[in-house]
Amino acid sequence: MMHVSRRALVGAAIELKGGDDDPVAGVTKALDTLSRTVDDRLKAVETKADTTAITTRLDQLEAKLNRPGGGDENSDEAAAEEVKAFGAYLRHGKEAGPDTLKTLTVSSDPQGGFLAPPEFSTEFIRDLVEFSPIRALATVRTTTSPSVSYPRRTSVTNAKWKGETQAQEGSEPAFGQVEVPIREVNTFVDVSNQLLQDSAGMAEAEVRLALAEDFGQKEGLAFVKGTGVLDPEGLMTSAAVGYTPSGNASTLGSAPADLLISHYYSLPAAYRARGSWLMNGKTLAAVRKLKDGTTGVYLWQPSYQAGQPETLLGRPVIEVPDMDDIGAVAEPIAFGDIATAYRIVDRVSLSILVNPYLLATNGITRIHATRRTGAAVVQPAALKKIRCATS
Repeated sequence: MMHVSRRALVGAAIELKGGDDDPVAGVTKALDTLSRTVDDRLKAVETKADTTAITTRLDQLEAKLNRPGGGDENSDEAAAEEVKAFGAYLRHGKEAGPDTLKTLTVSSDPQGGFLAPPEFSTEFIRDLVEFSPIRALATVRTTTSPSVSYPRRTSVTNAKWKGETQAQEGSEPAFGQVEVPIREVNTFVDVSNQLLQDSAGMAEAEVRLALAEDFGQKEGLAFVKGTGVLDPEGLMTSAAVGYTPSGNASTLGSAPADLLISHYYSLPAAYRARGSWLMNGKTLAAVRKLKDGTTGVYLWQPSYQAGQPETLLGRPVIEVPDMDDIGAVAEPIAFGDIATAYRIVDRVSLSILVNPYLLATNGITRIHATRRTGAAVVQPAALKKIRCATS
């Protein structure tokens, strides 16, 4: 709003009152003087305070300083360079050149790969651990003693046919004993405390699972081929278990189908009725191809019911990974009543002891694992092997 000073108004009134004799001329002159005074004042205000332009300029400077890198003198040049590169990319695409295609990538961690971390899945990928299923076939019991002794009758009485007046003769059965000693398998694993803490329990769980699979594998191998010295006595290593020779030192002979039939009927009927065939996968592949020489029918009979094993000569076939392959002096096949022939005695199931104190000064926790069990052949007549041998 424009203000006119009191002095200017007074001057204009004096001129209007005491001017020339012509009143119109005096009024005109006074108005001209007032108009010039107002114009001069307006020019002075416009010259001294152009606030709109100043305010606009200050806003622009403040906005520039608030931008990242606003204080950098080269920021305008950098912005111009980016605009130029973006324009080149829009015009030429990927052919714009490497300088234009600068970007963050996943393939290089320092250039942005850290911003796209991989997903850590809770699903764990493990190698397959196979072990022989002898425990599922044998008779298993527990004990609280260091060994178990089984009394055994080795013969029956000696009765004889007599005439009407002939005197009876005395006889008595013979007895023996089979001892099953308890063996121990153990190990330990050292794990850093930081790994145990940072893995949210996953590290310890995996160690426990690895121990369980390892002990199961070692136990299954011992039940098949154990020497009986430090480990349990195995089915295939017991000297008391008989065998049928294949007729060839390195194969199942010239008539393997006949060999299997002869071997099957070499066991007493009571054991045959509860018997199972034991062999590994390679031997299974060879035996499954055998046919009857007369009818051409496969000896192997597939299972037609879920959950039922396939059969050979009417008896189930169990795959045992620790059995021998067919070869020189090998024993690739066994048949018999495993529950009658073999005993497994458990003293201590898999015991895991976590010891955080022994190596605490090194920041390490030691995990101990122990298993105590024993096994032995207690009735060798219920089991028989096939040996690649001429006799």
